[in-house]
Amino acid sequence: MRSEQSLKISGSKSESNRLLILQALFPALQLENLGTADDVLAMQGGLRGESETIDIGHAGTTMRFLTAYLATMPGRKVTLTGSARMKERPIKVLVEALRQLGAEIEYIGNEGYPPLRIRGKALTGHSVTIPADISSQYISALILIAPSLPKGLEMQLEGRITSRPYIEMTLALLSRLGFSHEFSGNTIRIPPQQLLEPRTLAAESDWSSASYYFSLVALS
Repeated sequence: MRSEQSLKISGSKSESNRLLILQALFPALQLENLGTADDVLAMQGGLRGESETIDIGHAGTTMRFLTAYLATMPGRKVTLTGSARMKERPIKVLVEALRQLGAEIEYIGNEGYPPLRIRGKALTGHSVTIPADISSQYISALILIAPSLPKGLEMQLEGRITSRPYIEMTLALLSRLGFSHEFSGNTIRIPPQQLLEPRTLAAESDWSSASYYFSLVALS
């Protein structure tokens, strides 16, 4: 007799980390099916941590998203650091964009690279210009904090956009929360959002993580 077994596919790392930032900004949001990748665990640890130093290891997405998030937290003083490899990964474009909005961020080591000393505050700026051909994670980091900013955000992307699908994925999550936005040409506009009605969102399953199991079935 053949037995049937079910397989639970964990949530996408990309969606999980974006949703975790949105939940931190809007606590009425409840999450399901979060991923279990190292980047997601690093994000959860970073958001829970209350110490003055947060070490996110190798998690690049976490470094970028937390930089933007922590910059918006009035009263927080945090050193955000990571592995030796992380300290070689540039973050200057994001830091400069956040500074345009009023953020207080300093480099502790090499200019343009982690670790960062962040003094959280209410960001009063609402307009930022950023290169369009950079990593979508920089742009997504700004999109995620945009609804929580007092004046929202208008972001001008300069040049040819090279990672539109990931930008649109981040904007789609805002839509699932009922937050409005406009993406026209090279300009993204997101108005401020004061409150979020209680709701639950599930991270979409990462089907690529099931490829190992499909391979076993094929070989058998």
